[in-house]
Amino acid sequence: MNSTDALCLEPAVRAQGEVALPGSKSISNRALLLAALAEGRTRLEGLLDSDDTRVMLAALRALGVAVDDADPAGIEVMGAARWPAEGADLFLGNAGTAFRPLTAVLALMGGSYRLAGVPRMHERPIGDLVEALRGMGCEIDYEAHAGYPPLRIAAGRPDAGRAIRVRGSVSSQFLTALLMAAPVLAARQEREVVVELDGPLISKPYILITLNLMARFGVEVAREDWHRFVIPAGARYRSPGCYTIEGDASSASYFMALGAIAGGPIEVRGAGARSIQGDIAFADVLEGMGARIQRGDHAMTVTGPVVARGDRLKAFDLDFNLIPDAAMTAAVLALYADGPCRLRNIGSWRVKETDRIDAMHAELARLGARVESDADSLTVHPMAEGQWRAADIRTYDDHRMAMCFSLAAFGPVPVTILDPGCVSKTYPAYFEDFRRLIQA
Repeated sequence: MNSTDALCLEPAVRAQGEVALPGSKSISNRALLLAALAEGRTRLEGLLDSDDTRVMLAALRALGVAVDDADPAGIEVMGAARWPAEGADLFLGNAGTAFRPLTAVLALMGGSYRLAGVPRMHERPIGDLVEALRGMGCEIDYEAHAGYPPLRIAAGRPDAGRAIRVRGSVSSQFLTALLMAAPVLAARQEREVVVELDGPLISKPYILITLNLMARFGVEVAREDWHRFVIPAGARYRSPGCYTIEGDASSASYFMALGAIAGGPIEVRGAGARSIQGDIAFADVLEGMGARIQRGDHAMTVTGPVVARGDRLKAFDLDFNLIPDAAMTAAVLALYADGPCRLRNIGSWRVKETDRIDAMHAELARLGARVESDADSLTVHPMAEGQWRAADIRTYDDHRMAMCFSLAAFGPVPVTILDPGCVSKTYPAYFEDFRRLIQA
């Protein structure tokens, strides 16, 4: 196995320093789509350069959207309420933040499109979104298995007069997709568009990101609690001129956790107390585990115990529904706790880049941990020094598996990360930044 297939992390003791976060994936792909739909030219600064944003950019170009990326400091997008290409065959990798919103927008555009991705994307459910769009008159067909991509979209008869109902219990991205697409119809038919939630909603902070960005691009959505959303008649996206994308709070969790287990201080720059991302609340989890957090407007500094010298974090039993991505980081930190740690309400893990509950259970056990899991929870028991086993950690082509298991390097044995390059989905330079901070 060559170095590109695996990365061996020798046991580490301390870490300190500072790191500048890459741009938020959630904000980057939302901002790209809104810039493409907005009247005027938008300059986006701080855009994440990763696999997921590259497939979104490629799709927008294939749809006729003009994108100028000659300036490395920022890209410029010339938007339009209706895109030039009335037909396209789009490959969207495993990027849910591209696939779901583009499905909704293109269903309202009136053209003929095909959307496909990698095999795992074809296993990720999209039926709730498709049925919501069909319910308002859109024409969408499944190419293979009902409820899953690939999809074929034709020119249907969408009607703003019909309230759109969608379930939010599987993925918040379905509601995000409908909200971002709704102004396309509201402007064309000069009628308000109503989106109603059918049942509970998971990952609410991601909806708040969506609403915040829509407002920044000129569309204010009236929200009635978490059940009804109204996009006003004639709503149109308008360029804000220049928009700066903040650092990725989900990626911040790994470095904040590093400070919590390896002494620190670790300063994480790019997202702080003024962040619009829900995952910044991971700082509260770390405080509950015994870390010290210094919060700045756009940075966080974390110091904590040194687990490699026998210190322990405080155990937790928490509901992670609001921060499911950062919860994966907490699952690995549980190895260093003073008692069993339980992560509850994480059922959404099962429909991510891999089935993350099964994957986390398997790989934590591979290290020697005692783990229990069920449909929507995971319990991890702490590790004594003699329990640790040197292990090859499978990453399942899931960037977050690779990044969170880097924290296992603070046990007493080497840890090998298989396919470390999968981090290119959101953070291509992750392991370079990680290794720069740690001290053997």
